Amino acid sequence: MPKLSAIIITLNEAANIEACLASVNWADDVLVVDSGSTDGTADLARANGARVVVRDWPGYAEQKNFAAGAAAHDWILSVDADERVTPELRHEIQERLAAEPAEAGFRMPRVTWHLGRWIRTTDWYPDYQLRLYHRQRAAWTSRPVHESVSATGRIGQLANDLQHFAYRDLQHHFATMDRYTTLAAQDMRAQGRRAGVVDLTIHPWAAFVRNYVLRRGFMDGAAGFVVSTMNAYYVFLKFAKLWAGEPSRSQRPPARS
Repeated sequence: MPKLSAIIITLNEAANIEACLASVNWADDVLVVDSGSTDGTADLARANGARVVVRDWPGYAEQKNFAAGAAAHDWILSVDADERVTPELRHEIQERLAAEPAEAGFRMPRVTWHLGRWIRTTDWYPDYQLRLYHRQRAAWTSRPVHESVSATGRIGQLANDLQHFAYRDLQHHFATMDRYTTLAAQDMRAQGRRAGVVDLTIHPWAAFVRNYVLRRGFMDGAAGFVVSTMNAYYVFLKFAKLWAGEPSRSQRPPARS
């Protein structure tokens, strides 16, 4: 059976790191790459049996690729500090690794806890993530908003969920959206995109219908409505920031003579 390394990158994750490490302590090697936490994250990780490397922050993809390269084994399970591997997912991973898999990696569904429940509807689910991979055949690629793994070879799919505790509350949700929509607008602008009336009006409404109706957000009650509305607002906000940042609107007004 191939051995497995679990890797986690951190910065001030004292509130999350112990539960995360407890969910991967069955791996043959557990490595935390910390970016200079000031809340004791690194000490907590060491106390919970992880190897810890402290390294300056170069970016998400770069840090995760460094962690994979510093891991003890070729098969990598990459999790974030706010994620948890369930016992069911653990057993499924161990079954897939019982013999050397032909696949370069495996995607797994990710379910998010928010507003007092698991959200299994809207764009948030199943939210497949490629987190189990062979480091000789896959690596993280950099994107302004969400980094991802690119693999050479066939990708398999797991059935059990990776749990995600993304937001403490709605205030945290709004703050995260503000940061990500700024990055998304910058990325679209760099690709030559421009925003018009259709982007600001039709796209957000279409996002709400997709989330709440087509992807059954209504099945999650008030929480599903809130998440659907927030997802639509995310679309509006990134296009609004793209529109507002165009040169004709971002330049300062001429000085008054």
